Amino acid sequence: MAANNIAIVDSGGANIASLLYAFKRLDVAASVTTDPATIMSAARVILPGVGAARDAMSRLRDDGLIDVIRRLTQPVLGICLGMQLLADASEEEDVDCLGIIPGTVNKLPADTTCPVPNMGWCPIRQTAPHKVLHRLVDGTYFYFLHSYALPVSDYTVATAEHAEPFSAIVSHSNFIAAQFHPERSSESGSRLLSNFIGITS
Repeated sequence: MAANNIAIVDSGGANIASLLYAFKRLDVAASVTTDPATIMSAARVILPGVGAARDAMSRLRDDGLIDVIRRLTQPVLGICLGMQLLADASEEEDVDCLGIIPGTVNKLPADTTCPVPNMGWCPIRQTAPHKVLHRLVDGTYFYFLHSYALPVSDYTVATAEHAEPFSAIVSHSNFIAAQFHPERSSESGSRLLSNFIGITS
């Protein structure tokens, strides 16, 4: 595989331990860090996150990582809230985000059959080719847990649906982001992480 070290940005989320274990299963070295030099020199960077966008942006700002993340040129994968942080803004508490992937994160609409948060396994549908989806077919299920999402746009490479379609995976330049949790998505999640590791800069 092209990557031999992964920097996981320490966002304080509960999914970090699961991410470390997921990369251990893939026999890939990964470390949790807020050190700018470690992040900039890593072969791959993961931006995870759970919770609220404003708190996460404050943590990144306090750690001096806002401009560091914006300047990264290696493959970067945002996961769940990490995906939302890569957007221009979030309507959750009306917060400005990193402004890397164009779009504003909106609250999921709810109805009697689709409560919010969206929690559980949902299939995705590919809308554009991307190496991160290699050997993953339409209808593959991933584990979601979220109340906000990016709408479908020109940067969407896969969608899912909860009352209406939303972006399940987006991509812009070297930045890729998934609304679901690949580290909790069994074999399909391992395949996506393996694909990400193999993507060349």
